[in-house]
Amino acid sequence: QVQLVESGGGLVQAGGSLRLSCAGSGYTFRTYAMGWFRQAPGNERESIAAISWSGGRIYYADSVKGRFTISRDNVKNTVYLQMNSLKPEDTAVYYCAADGDYSDLAKGYGVDYWGKGTLVTVSS
Repeated sequence: QVQLVESGGGLVQAGGSLRLSCAGSGYTFRTYAMGWFRQAPGNERESIAAISWSGGRIYYADSVKGRFTISRDNVKNTVYLQMNSLKPEDTAVYYCAADGDYSDLAKGYGVDYWGKGTLVTVSS
């Protein structure tokens, strides 16, 4: 049974930082691309970062480029999202995702597996 379990969400002031983690199990983690999506109230879910199985290809949405960093540890079966210089508009539920095709994550459709999400709230 595939599981993606996010952690690290919470309440932070604008300008602060958070690091999200996502532990994958039930599949061969090191062979899958991993990504992070977010969904704010009233908005569609959007792809914000993706990393290929080897870490050699990385994608960021323009809205987070330069502030967020995605990384992965294929020994710990974990992907991370370091979020710096947070803004109130970053408030959303953040979802971890896994897919055999990196481009699916970067484009934001056809994703194989989803986590249940973790809430990030940025206060002004």
